Amino acid sequence: MSTQSNVKIDRVIDARGSFCPGPLMEMIRAMKAAQVGEVVAVLSNESGSKRDIPAWADKSGQEFVGIFEQDGHDQIVVRKVK
Repeated sequence: MSTQSNVKIDRVIDARGSFCPGPLMEMIRAMKAAQVGEVVAVLSNESGSKRDIPAWADKSGQEFVGIFEQDGHDQIVVRKVK
């Protein structure tokens, strides 16, 4: 897992306050629009996102970079690889 300091994030989606499966749907929408190699981060305070987004990344063949805790929310980061 990478540390936040060495990851260049290309797009940040603020899904704080969204209920399940909102943050996951926002990540999927952003990844469809992203170019291969781009890194997308979703900000979420919905606990299921920490499980759902990494599982989706694995299932869809994307690279799960990590989950970084920040001031009352999580930053969940995925790199588009295909």
